[in-house]
Amino acid sequence: MNNNGRWQLARGEEGYPYELEDLPDPPALLYGFGDPALLGGGLAIIGSRKATPYGRACARRFAAWAATHGVSVVSGAAIGCDLESHEAALEHDGPTIAVLPCGADVDYPLRAAGTLARIRRHGAVVSETPWGSDPKRWSFVRRNRLIAALSVAVLVVEAGLPSGTFTTADHALAIGREVYAVPGSIFAPECRGSNRLIRQGAMPITDVAELAQALGQEACAEILPEVSNRLISALVASPMRPDDIARAFDLDIVETIRTLGLFESQRLVTRYQDGRYGALPR
Repeated sequence: MNNNGRWQLARGEEGYPYELEDLPDPPALLYGFGDPALLGGGLAIIGSRKATPYGRACARRFAAWAATHGVSVVSGAAIGCDLESHEAALEHDGPTIAVLPCGADVDYPLRAAGTLARIRRHGAVVSETPWGSDPKRWSFVRRNRLIAALSVAVLVVEAGLPSGTFTTADHALAIGREVYAVPGSIFAPECRGSNRLIRQGAMPITDVAELAQALGQEACAEILPEVSNRLISALVASPMRPDDIARAFDLDIVETIRTLGLFESQRLVTRYQDGRYGALPR
């Protein structure tokens, strides 16, 4: 990584997201800005570019929940639901990842330039296309597979018919990721795609409690006692975000969130406003 936060990661190199190996064609090289350690284990929140106020509000609501619980919000920086998701995560000091269909140094779409600049400083902007590349028609579909792979689940907050969100959902299902969708009005053409996804088997999500449950946060976490003790000791020494804990203790992000939820209910840890967790005095 150079001093302006720009980096490149080759497949097989330390730091290359292992989640991308689930793809039949992992990128040989990733280009990015920001913190590459954020890549992987996020929640993809995607939706229509021609978003309605309903779709924008849903994107912001679920992204805010994810951000305050230390879950990286992954999206494509497109105008509409994607951009709302990124901005809500940033406003709540949460990690967010923008996956672009062009060079990671290119502001696309141009209206997202301000948000992309903030993500490059406080999150991560990533692409598999070389520096300076303009978006091509085929690059959007390939970008969508990266969004799916870098996430544990894909949440579609609003989509009409036809919709590019279906390619992301298809990629997610093909590599074993969960697909959720927010139901919408049967009278709104902007919701026909998301409603169809539910009809085809996507889990409907109507509030943050359902999202938390879908991601496993309400389940009882079961980890080895020695790991539990080491985790608490680590949080005594220094508060950490869930994704940092997952990497330090070789846990997946869903298991980590479940564990922290259990510890919080037992008043062993507390969650700070910046999304980090720290141990409470015993």
